[in-house]
Amino acid sequence: MYKRKINQILTKWKQRPDRKPIIIKGVRQCGKTFSVTKFAKENYKNVIYLDFFAHPELKDIFDGPMDIDRITRNISMSGITDALFEKGNTCIVFDEIQDCPKARTSLKYFALDGRYDVICTGSLLGVNGYNSDAPIPVGYEQIVDMYPMDFEEWLWANGIKDEHISYLKECLEKHQPVDSVIHQRMRELLQQYIIVGGMPAAVKAFFETNDIREVRNTQLSILEDYRSDMVKYASPTDKPRIVECFNSIPSQLSREYKKFTYSSIKKGARGRNYEGCLQWIEDAGIVRRCYNTEITELPLDGNALRDEFKIYMADTGLFVSMLEDGTAWSISQGNLYGYKGAIFENLLADVFSKMGRKLYYYHKNSGIELDFLIRYKGECVPVECKASDGNAKSLRTVLQNQDKYHVNTAIKIGDYNIALSGQTLVMPHYLAFLLVEV
Repeated sequence: MYKRKINQILTKWKQRPDRKPIIIKGVRQCGKTFSVTKFAKENYKNVIYLDFFAHPELKDIFDGPMDIDRITRNISMSGITDALFEKGNTCIVFDEIQDCPKARTSLKYFALDGRYDVICTGSLLGVNGYNSDAPIPVGYEQIVDMYPMDFEEWLWANGIKDEHISYLKECLEKHQPVDSVIHQRMRELLQQYIIVGGMPAAVKAFFETNDIREVRNTQLSILEDYRSDMVKYASPTDKPRIVECFNSIPSQLSREYKKFTYSSIKKGARGRNYEGCLQWIEDAGIVRRCYNTEITELPLDGNALRDEFKIYMADTGLFVSMLEDGTAWSISQGNLYGYKGAIFENLLADVFSKMGRKLYYYHKNSGIELDFLIRYKGECVPVECKASDGNAKSLRTVLQNQDKYHVNTAIKIGDYNIALSGQTLVMPHYLAFLLVEV
C-alpha cells in the first residue's frame, strides 16, 4: 500500500551476484510480510511462501538432514501445490522464521546451494536468538533491520514527492527559510505523524477513516500484541516485571530530568531485578535507549555512560497511545503544557532511531543538559528539542565554553522556520530526518 525503504534494500540485494539469504527483522506489525511478499511477486517468476506462525506443521519439513533437494521436495509435498522450484527464477519466503529455528539453520545450505533466493521475516526477539537451540548460520545470511514507517515514508504516503524533499534539503543546506505554504503543510503533516506514528495498520486506519479514535484503537491493539509477545518469549519469572517496565515508560518521561530509574517502576524496585527485563523490551525493538555521555566529543559510543540512560518508545504514535484518552486531541490543540516536552523528545528519538542512529544525550549535575548529541558533518553536535519555542540556556553555555566542551556548532529544533543564529542552526521538527550522519 505504501512506499517503503525496505524495497530499495531488497532491490540492491537482488542485484548482488553473491547474495545470501536475507532476513528482514523488526517489531511485530511494522510491514515486513507485506513488503517482502510484494517484492517477491514483482521480481520472481515463482514465489513459494511458508508462514511458520500460521502453519506450525510446516516446521516438520526441516527435520532431518539439511539437504536442499530433500527440503524442496518436502515443501512440494506439504500442500503448497504451486511450489515450482526453478533455478534462478524462484524466491522462497520464510515468514516468521523465528518460529522455526531449523529453517534458519537451513539458510546456510540454501546459500551454499545457490539455486534459489530466500527472503525471511522475523521478530527481533526470535531472530536475536531468544528460546532457540538450533545453530545460527553465521556468515551465510544477511540481516536487515526494518522499522515502522519513518517520517519520510509518512511524507511519501501523503503525496510528498522527491522533488519536494529535494527542495527541503536545499533549504536546510543553504540555511534559508522554507516557503510559508510548504512550511505550514509540513507542520500539519508533522503534527499528524506525532499522533499516528508509523505502524502501517495505524496509518491505514487514519487514511481510511480520518478518525483519531480508530487510530488509537488500532494502536492499543498493537500494544496488546506486544504484551502477548512478552508472555510468549519471556521466562515465567520475568513476565510480570517486563510488563511493569513497559507500563512505566510514560511516567519515566514525565520528569524534568528523564533519566530512567528502576525505583520509578514500582516502590522498592531494584536494578538487579529489572535490568534484564528492560533489556528484553529493548531487544524486542519496542523501546530505544538513549545514553548519557561523559563528554561532548566523538566517538559518542565510546564516551557513553552505560548505567545512565533515558528510554523512549520506538514509535511516536504508540507512545501517544499509551497516554490517557484525549491526548491526541490535546496535541492537536497544543494544550499539553509541561508534558509536551516528553512528546517532542520522543518524536526526535523516533526520527533519529528510524534513521539508524544510536541515541545519546549529555547531562551534568552542574545544570547542563543537552537533549541529544549526534554526529553531524564530522563533528559532535548538540541538538536541543523544543515543543514550540523557548530558551536554550545549556546550548549557549556549551558554545560559549569551547575549551571545555569542544563544541563548535549546535542545532535547535522547535516550531520554527530555518534560520542561522550565530553558531546555532535553528530548524523545524519536520526537517530532523534530513540530519544525515556524515
